[in-house]
Amino acid sequence: MKDQSNYKYEITEKIGVLSTSPKGWTYELNVVDWGKGSKFDLRQWAPERVHFSQGTRFTEEELKTLYALLKQKLEEA
Repeated sequence: MKDQSNYKYEITEKIGVLSTSPKGWTYELNVVDWGKGSKFDLRQWAPERVHFSQGTRFTEEELKTLYALLKQKLEEA
């Protein structure tokens, strides 16, 4: 696993956990500042938050668009 100790980040708001793996990793939506301003961040985190998976970051506008797309899709079902 890549050394992640050099990454500087701050979770500024915990929004929620989508799922938890048998090994304790959690798939989370948070607001995280990676040194370039806070964005909505979706990724997996190890139990001690020492390791994390590659994730996806969204601006507020992108998250609103994603919400609208998901809402539309789910209403079709």
